[in-house]
Amino acid sequence: MENYLEINKNSWNAKVETHLESDFYFVDEFIKGRTSLNSIELELLDDLAGKSVLHLQCHFGQDSISLSRMGAKVTAVDLSDKAIEAGISLAEKCHEKVEFICSDVYELPNILDETFDIVFTSYGTIGWLPDLEKWANVVSHFLKPDGHFIMAEFHPVVWMYDDDFTEVSYNYFNEKPISETYEGTYADFSADIVQDYVMWNHSLSEVLQNLISKNLQIKTFKEFDWSPYPCFRHIEEFEKGKWRTTKFGNRIPMVYSIKAQKKSS
Repeated sequence: MENYLEINKNSWNAKVETHLESDFYFVDEFIKGRTSLNSIELELLDDLAGKSVLHLQCHFGQDSISLSRMGAKVTAVDLSDKAIEAGISLAEKCHEKVEFICSDVYELPNILDETFDIVFTSYGTIGWLPDLEKWANVVSHFLKPDGHFIMAEFHPVVWMYDDDFTEVSYNYFNEKPISETYEGTYADFSADIVQDYVMWNHSLSEVLQNLISKNLQIKTFKEFDWSPYPCFRHIEEFEKGKWRTTKFGNRIPMVYSIKAQKKSS
């Protein structure tokens, strides 16, 4: 689908203002110093002092700024020009230096000539990409030898269900593009936003095997029966900052995390 980039860029541009104003993104608290990073990814990040980090699909850069606050030199990338503009403004308000680049992930090697200690991506990112072999190649391209790729992402089992978790509506495997129209946004279900989007489901084997094939060694792989975000319908907070679906409880995985290292030879 050749125009998926335009469709999705428009979709994300339409969300930025609502997201900035939502409780979901707690911008006022964030500016005052609250981190946007969760225990799942913090467990994998270690000491970032002096490390260079490439953050792929950063939205308006809260995680990018949080990484910078931990001492990293951060370059953040997103398809949405409005998100990048908001990220630049937010970093200034937080008195953090982050380099923001507006680019499609696949085009980034043609724009950025640098390698990094860490490539980072988190939550709701790869579903916007049709080809994970190309994605894994970009990850490997930007990693220094012995550098680490760190990823936290929603589990593909979650994307099999309809929005109300009543039935399996989508294939677990990357069968075809999913083209739909969505009302509202995960940060505010009642928002007056109606946007088309194009997404792809990616199985765990598709993710892991493509990383492995690009010279990345999986060091840590974990699955979690909860989400750190209330971004789905019909979910409940069973512990502070941890949500599960009311229908399935702890019976389905909701998030997974990966830490991989690029082999030096």
